[in-house]
Amino acid sequence: MQLQLTRLHLRPVTTSDLNDLFRIYGDPATNTFNPAGPYPDIQHAQTVLARWINHWETHSFGNWAISLQDSPERIIGFGGLSISSYADIVINNLGYRFATEAWGKGLATEFSKYSVRYGFGELKLTEISAVVRGNHMASQKVLQKAGLQYVKEIHDVKDAPPSLLFSLTHSEWLRQSV
Repeated sequence: MQLQLTRLHLRPVTTSDLNDLFRIYGDPATNTFNPAGPYPDIQHAQTVLARWINHWETHSFGNWAISLQDSPERIIGFGGLSISSYADIVINNLGYRFATEAWGKGLATEFSKYSVRYGFGELKLTEISAVVRGNHMASQKVLQKAGLQYVKEIHDVKDAPPSLLFSLTHSEWLRQSV
């Protein structure tokens, strides 16, 4: 399954994405707002990638490798919808991370809006949520443009300030789409 958006090309992650995953998630710049910091080594990336592939196999949805349509071989990010647990709250999590060269171009907004439409329209999810750090204003704006709204603080990282939970229900999405 490969998807074409306005500017983006999406496909489910595969084992061949390991080096790109580590390149993006191991970059300190892409982890500026992540209290866990960058991936420490390629083995950590391999463990995460195996979990993502298993999510696809178990649930028939998950994280995509993201590239630009005009260069689908060059991965610029990863993201998607996954069943995740934060602070003992299980959510249909909208998550993404883009390489720094993709920042500031509206690509995260394009991706997030599509993911919400896909989650409600194709997957028939009842609610989509996202967790973002309180000082990450750019991602908060992306989530709001995709229709998600702030719900509450959650304490998901030990010894760190709380994260913010954003969410959108299917019925709220239908009202916004009218």
